[in-house]
Amino acid sequence: MSQESVTSGERRGSLSGWIVAVAWLLTFVAGYFALGEFLSRMLEGILPGQISKPLIAIPVLALIVSLALTIVWARRRVAGAPQGEEAPSGRRRFLTGAAASLGGILGVGAASFARISPWLTVQRTIGDAEVPTEDPSPQAGWSGSRIQEYRRLGRTEARISDISLGSTKIRAEKGGEAIARRLIELGVNYFDTAPDYAESGSELLLGRAMKGYRDQMFIATKFCTPQGHLSPNASVREYMDVVEASLERLQTDYVDLVHIHACNSVERLLAPNTHEAFDRLKEQGKVRFLGFSSHTPRMEEIAAAAIDSGRIDVMMLAYHYGSWPQLGEIIDRAAENDIGVVAMKTLKGARHRGLLENREEADTYTQSAFKWVLSNPKVAGLVISFFDPQHVDEYLHASGQRLTSKDLALLEKYDRLNAERHCYQHCGACLDSCPAGLAIDDVLRYRMYFEDYGDEKEAMRLYAGLERQADACIGCSAPCAGACPHGLPIQERTSGAHRLLTLA
Repeated sequence: MSQESVTSGERRGSLSGWIVAVAWLLTFVAGYFALGEFLSRMLEGILPGQISKPLIAIPVLALIVSLALTIVWARRRVAGAPQGEEAPSGRRRFLTGAAASLGGILGVGAASFARISPWLTVQRTIGDAEVPTEDPSPQAGWSGSRIQEYRRLGRTEARISDISLGSTKIRAEKGGEAIARRLIELGVNYFDTAPDYAESGSELLLGRAMKGYRDQMFIATKFCTPQGHLSPNASVREYMDVVEASLERLQTDYVDLVHIHACNSVERLLAPNTHEAFDRLKEQGKVRFLGFSSHTPRMEEIAAAAIDSGRIDVMMLAYHYGSWPQLGEIIDRAAENDIGVVAMKTLKGARHRGLLENREEADTYTQSAFKWVLSNPKVAGLVISFFDPQHVDEYLHASGQRLTSKDLALLEKYDRLNAERHCYQHCGACLDSCPAGLAIDDVLRYRMYFEDYGDEKEAMRLYAGLERQADACIGCSAPCAGACPHGLPIQERTSGAHRLLTLA
């Protein structure tokens, strides 16, 4: 080989090396911004089919191109070696290409990891954080509390415990199964669960807990997957599959009630595939009744459509002290049509700051809040998350009790202490004020989940799924100022929510 050809080979190798280096640099960037974003959204709980395809296609294509260029570079690099080294050139070619490719792949992995590292921090440090119990010193009078009242759940004819188990936060590793079984023994007969509670862990736990008690229980679950809501375009088969998967986890042949989960539009309420799936499941004896759950400013519209449809047996609505006025009218209409009403979100947040010093005014804020909800005889019962053994005695102590003036005074004090923090009314008065079309009520609710409920990861997952996020509020001229009839500083709360819920 002439000196000229060797030099030419070295130049080709040098030129190719620069091309490979640039290709891998671009791949690292794609790994961070595209693949990292894809993985981040997966951690947030968004289904892969609902994530933009380029987020995975771009880094994969970049990786393929970089690997191909690396192989070419390695071949040319070895081919340009001195003649005396021609014999081992095949091995050197392989080792050189493999080392470069492995280094590149590890670099892409490191770039992607850098993008999702905040999520891993959330999972490790606060993902399973507990919200403090309302009172660290249980009262002796709570001991021995059990269900004192059962109410008719509309046309289902079931009589359910006025205080029932919501299983959003119940966990097996925190004694959840023992809590559930104790509740059954103390008279709780209504269990509310969903596949996406604890990523199916709630259903698995309740399935074990109610062994030997199934015939005493009224079980409600939801149309969804362990990762979240079904796509609006989901097929009848997909709707049926998620319920059948719930039956398997619950270790039962049927559930009493299946809800259209967190229903936020009339279109979703009346989606034909949902109703066809329910009809087929009912014919097969796998479900008995159909319901929906909702906590949206469109609740009145959705509830009216549900009543008019004649299809809905049970409504689960956000209902608490200070609820927007129309909600009472909705409950009245539901009762007139023999539709059962179950209350949720009864505590307006789970961290009741500043109330422990008011122990002599009433029992606890939770008990006062429950008694207010149950003072409406048209509400069949309420669901509340039990995740601490203390909750059993504390929460059940409110069963069958009547609302007092002391309870009302404590509820009013809570509202004063937490004014200008969260949207509790869900009136929707602010929604038309935002030029970006931001779902202000949802943003503020997810901030509440993060700050007061202790559901940091869930709040971030839900926020990530919003069509529009509150980064638009940062630097905005704030036409929303004054839009809240209750005085919430909307822009301050929403822009702060964005920083909180995106780890920005």
